[in-house]
Amino acid sequence: MRSKELSIELRDRIVSRYRSGEGYQKQSAALKVPKNTVASINLRWKKFGTRKTLPGAGRPAKLSNRGRRDLVREVTKNQIVTLRELQSSSVEMGEPPRRTTIAPALHQSGLYGREARRKPLLSKRHMTACIKFANRQTLRP
Repeated sequence: MRSKELSIELRDRIVSRYRSGEGYQKQSAALKVPKNTVASINLRWKKFGTRKTLPGAGRPAKLSNRGRRDLVREVTKNQIVTLRELQSSSVEMGEPPRRTTIAPALHQSGLYGREARRKPLLSKRHMTACIKFANRQTLRP
């Protein structure tokens, strides 16, 4: 989870201390900022020459991670659920309702065909046939 950004003044102080030759450990102790944060600000200044927060790479995802997890949970609970039903539930969750967004998200999670599993053969006739077949197989040399 991301916390709040540091102020521009604080970032300026971090960079000026770095330019004067002060190490990350001393900077973080003096300014009460985590050492990793100090290091990332200094590296950004060295590489790009800026103290601003740079934009993230790539297009932002339509579905949030939470929405994706909710969809996956719903499908694993009930594999017969249709895309239309998932659309209505995604609208309730506040996620985008398009089928073209939902289906690829499920595919990324390894869920493709959502249909009922085959019903096992549980009629009396089938059970006796299975038992006879098993007995015949065990009696063979």
